[in-house]
Amino acid sequence: MSGPDGDTAYKVLTADEMAALERDGSFAGAPVDIADGYIHLSTASQLTETVDRHFAGQGSLHVAAVDLGSFGDSLRWEPSRGGQPFPHLYAPLPLETVIAYGPLERDADGQVRLPVAG
Repeated sequence: MSGPDGDTAYKVLTADEMAALERDGSFAGAPVDIADGYIHLSTASQLTETVDRHFAGQGSLHVAAVDLGSFGDSLRWEPSRGGQPFPHLYAPLPLETVIAYGPLERDADGQVRLPVAG
């Protein structure tokens, strides 16, 4: 299911969450995801604001690029911050849907760099 920025969304993960995704092959969600009942994802254009609002001051963060093409009805675009549609995943995030990931880095303008598949 395609969104405003195409077929890819992004999940911000702590180092421990990234290690668990790699080890277990699936990610059930961060505490906020579990509390809300879905995994919070962001589009490329929403990613920097998501990091700035929800992960300020945290180190050792990672960004995973997620292919949205295989989620079907478990992926819903729902209004959130400022009425923008955000991708919400109502299922665990399987490692095989992660097309690229890496440490969170910013460019010279402070924008979060998108991970590039190796």
